[in-house]
Amino acid sequence: MAERLLGHSISFSPPLLFQQNFFSPFRNSLSMSAFHCHCFSNPNSISIPNPTQPSLLVFSGGTAFNGVVEELKKLTTRVAHVLPVSDDGGSTAEIVRVLGGPAVGDIRSRCLRLSDESTAEALAVRKLLGHRLPLDPQQAKSEWYDIVEGGHSLWKGVSKPYRETIRAFLAYFQNEILRRPNESFCFSNGSIGNFFFAGARIFFQSLDAAIFLFSRVSDIPPESQVLPVISTNDRLTLGCELWDGTIIRGQNEISHPTNGSMEPVKKERSAVPALPSRIKRVFYMSSEGRNLLHEVFPTANQAVLDQLNTVDCIVYAMGSLFTSICSSLVLLGIGEIISSRSCPKVLLLNGSQDRETIGFSASCFVTAITDALNRTYGDPQNSLKNYPSQYINTLLVPKDGEIPLDIQHLASQGIFDVITVDSTHDPKVGIIFDPKSLIQAIADLVGRYMRKTVRGPPANHVD
Repeated sequence: MAERLLGHSISFSPPLLFQQNFFSPFRNSLSMSAFHCHCFSNPNSISIPNPTQPSLLVFSGGTAFNGVVEELKKLTTRVAHVLPVSDDGGSTAEIVRVLGGPAVGDIRSRCLRLSDESTAEALAVRKLLGHRLPLDPQQAKSEWYDIVEGGHSLWKGVSKPYRETIRAFLAYFQNEILRRPNESFCFSNGSIGNFFFAGARIFFQSLDAAIFLFSRVSDIPPESQVLPVISTNDRLTLGCELWDGTIIRGQNEISHPTNGSMEPVKKERSAVPALPSRIKRVFYMSSEGRNLLHEVFPTANQAVLDQLNTVDCIVYAMGSLFTSICSSLVLLGIGEIISSRSCPKVLLLNGSQDRETIGFSASCFVTAITDALNRTYGDPQNSLKNYPSQYINTLLVPKDGEIPLDIQHLASQGIFDVITVDSTHDPKVGIIFDPKSLIQAIADLVGRYMRKTVRGPPANHVD
């Protein structure tokens, strides 16, 4: 089987949906006066405060927020999920090493969580695109050939139009690998969804078009958007500077060092050594146009800026503070728009410490986000001087979480609305939000804002 595939170049013919010009337009591009501290318990059902679905924008990475996506759908599907393009772990790293381009692992992960599960075929497509190959390199390569040739049992339940579309881009991905004979691609623990994504991105020469295709194949609600914070076809490397002057290159090296292993990333805090010093800032690096990695200043995706201007609520999700959240906040234009908005701006505090935040209190999280949005330690000509309360006005905290709540420091930052939300215990990462309680808390916040917006300011009282 391997010899048959390696013996010739796989031809690529447009799938059925392309012949119907389904994707043709996308081929070339795409403050509070008093301190409030209260609890939110798990309700039996989520009440939507307004008959019109609220719109949210969520800054997150590809893992932590995934656990509440299904519950969020019950509140609203009008959500812009903003994700980084610098994930360089696992099979994503291998794709970027051999084929270049931006990292798509976090984007693929969120797309799968948003995908349809209402029919047998939808579940079959989700299972296929969510499949990972074995860790053993030879077994992984053998199974990959079985999948791309169409003989694998994962294709069961996938109809011909979907099968032709998905296989076409998997074959295109394989063809791109074969065109680079000097590079040996390792399929170990490879994600079929990542391979499909990479094939589509290279074919279209557009990350946005690849996301559109993936969204349609996995039947994501059309009002839900998965947006890369940077729309690029270039490879970007995330760097960080520690307070002791150390520079670390690569998102995985910062957050979850793996020493080049293709095994799944271990998220447990005990699995990685502590950083020698706290993180001062994160920034982007590239080797495009030069031989050596150098700092670059990419522009934010215009679609992200457009959404920031109009949504009813902005959420900074739980997860890796610097590599998943701040990496999306340091871009020009993000801080300017967020500081100008009067909507709820909500920080979801982590339930436990990780490598990036050991020793952090709640106010340290606020400071890190403020510094990122102000670009405090970047180019002084592009820095802002906004207050923390211009970026965050509400803190949602998981009950019994291990991040200290330093109330006085939060108050000095202008943050007075702190809501404690029911939590649950995850054996791998510790305390996490109870999904139903978290989404109900967000629903209540957004509902208050939307009712206030509809009513407008109160009329002057006349005696």
